[in-house]
Amino acid sequence: MSGMKRFIVLAMLPLLAVGPALSQQSGAAPRAKGGSNAPVDVGADRIEVQDRANRAILTGNVVATQGNMTMNSARLNVIYANAPGGTTPGGTGTQIQRLEASGGVRLRTPTETARSQFAIYDVPRRLVTMIGAVNLDQGANHVQGGRLVLDLDTHRAVVDGGAGGSQSRGGRVTGHFIVPPRQNATTPARPGN
Repeated sequence: MSGMKRFIVLAMLPLLAVGPALSQQSGAAPRAKGGSNAPVDVGADRIEVQDRANRAILTGNVVATQGNMTMNSARLNVIYANAPGGTTPGGTGTQIQRLEASGGVRLRTPTETARSQFAIYDVPRRLVTMIGAVNLDQGANHVQGGRLVLDLDTHRAVVDGGAGGSQSRGGRVTGHFIVPPRQNATTPARPGN
């Protein structure tokens, strides 16, 4: 590994190993394993650190994992900030604020898979916003729209047609939902029969 590549990898380690500590600073209860305090692990064909801009740019087969959530994309911008006082509870001076993914974005959790053209993960707020030809699958259920806002704490997903319409169904949200079979297959008798 060349000296410059080694420097970049070493410079990225503190950034990539620490989730944000903002929830702890606000007095919120610590989140369970897999929450925003879990480390963010990333991999890509190329990583460029722009330390003065508090940004790292990952390109090519990007994979970002936090707890049980995985995001894949062609490109990922990692926006970070220096912690007040110089260190976070993890012992570093950086906090990941936002992940901005583009190019064939796929977000997977144990219960759902979402796809879009772009995604923004607001790490401290645990909100993922996906934009452009959004497809959300949960088991056999499927929803399409222009924009998805997913709250990772409440597991609430809101899909809309998107600003100015979307590429799917003329700005409308469409869905396909599987109805579970009835428990009792017999039809009750109707009164008067």
